[in-house]
Amino acid sequence: MNKRAVKLADNTISAEEIRALAGWLQEDHQLTKGPLTRQFEAEFAAYSGTKYSIMVNSGSSANLLMAYSLLEAGYLKNKKVIVPAVSWITTLSPFIQLGFDCFLCDSDADDLGVDLNHLEALLKKEQPALLILVHILGHPNKMEAIQRLCEQYGCRVIEDACEALGSEYAGQKTGALSLAGSFSFYYGHHISTIEGGAITTSDGKLYSVMLSIRSHGWSRDVPEADRIAWRKEHDIDEFREFYSFYYPGYNLRSSDLNAFLGRGQLQRLPDIAKTRERNFELYRKALPDFWSQRSERSFVSSFAYGTFVKNRLAVFHHLKANGIECRPLVCGSMGRQPFWIKRYGVMHLTVADRVHDFGLYLPNHANITPDDISHVAHCFKEVAEPL
Repeated sequence: MNKRAVKLADNTISAEEIRALAGWLQEDHQLTKGPLTRQFEAEFAAYSGTKYSIMVNSGSSANLLMAYSLLEAGYLKNKKVIVPAVSWITTLSPFIQLGFDCFLCDSDADDLGVDLNHLEALLKKEQPALLILVHILGHPNKMEAIQRLCEQYGCRVIEDACEALGSEYAGQKTGALSLAGSFSFYYGHHISTIEGGAITTSDGKLYSVMLSIRSHGWSRDVPEADRIAWRKEHDIDEFREFYSFYYPGYNLRSSDLNAFLGRGQLQRLPDIAKTRERNFELYRKALPDFWSQRSERSFVSSFAYGTFVKNRLAVFHHLKANGIECRPLVCGSMGRQPFWIKRYGVMHLTVADRVHDFGLYLPNHANITPDDISHVAHCFKEVAEPL
C-alpha cells in the first residue's frame, strides 16, 4: 500500500491560527499572563461546566498545583492518596515529591479506570484522604459507584482528565465530575497552546488558594473578597501586600501568548472531539477480534485506540515499517516502572500487568481520515495476534 505516514499525534494549531497570532504579536500586546489568560479561563470553565478554571504552563503543573493546594488549604485528613496503577508519571510524582503515602489501584477490565473491588479494599484498609482518577484514553471511570464508595469512606476525589478533554459521563464533562480536574494542552493532545494546561473546579476556596500558589503564594490574582480577608487576617497594609506571601508557592503561570492560541483552539474543540469519537468507533468496527475499551460514558473524546496483542514488539516493528506510529498503552503499570521499583519494589496487579505486558494504542487525532484508519487496521491485522 502506498499510504502517507500516520502519526500517533498531530498538530492542532492551524496555519490560519499562526497567522492570527503573528498579527496579534505585532500589535504590541502584553505577552505575560494578563487579560487574555483570564478570558481563556472563563471560556474554558464555561465549556467544562464548572465555575472556575486556572490556566497553568502544563498538565503536569496542573496536577502539582491540585495536590499542593489541597494540602495547603487543609482539605485532606491525612497524607494518603490512591493513584491508578495505569496512569501517567506526573499523575503520581507530585504526591511522592510532597511526601504522601501512595497506594496503587488496579484497573477496571473494561474501561481501564480504577477497579471498584480493589478501590474499596484500599479505602477500607488505608483510609486515604484522596483519590486521583485518570480517564484512560478518554474513557470516563465508573463515576457514580466511585463517588458512592469515596463518600462512604470520607475520601475526596479529583481527576487527571488530560486524556479526556471533551468526554462526558451522564451528560457532564470530565473535569466537572469531582472536586477538581486537570488538563493538558501539549502538542498532540485534544487542543494545544504549545505548552499549557488548566485546572477546573467549582470550589471557591480551593480556587483562590490555587490562584495564589500558582503565582508565588501572593494574593494579587485572588478574588478581591478573599484578598481583603487575607490582608486583614495577617495585618498586611496595601504597600506590604505587593510582596506578601500567604503560601510557599511556585511560578506555574502560562502566558497571554498561550491563551491567545487556546481561545482559538476552544472554538474548534467540539469538532475535534466529535472526530476523535468517530475515529474510535471506526477502529472498533475494523478490529472486531481485538479487545477494546468499554465505558459508562455519554460521549468519549478518544485520545487513542487501545487494545491488547500477544506479539506487541512484532506489531510495533511492522507498523513502523509501514509508516504508522504506535506506543505502549499509556505507561503500563506504575508498579513496574523503574522509579517505583527503586523505591518500593515490583508491584503486581492483575489488569495493570496485562496492560503493561500486552497493551498498545493506535493513532487517533483530528487530522486522521477514515482511509487512514482503514490502512492502520489493515496493517495491524497482518501480524497482530489477539490476546
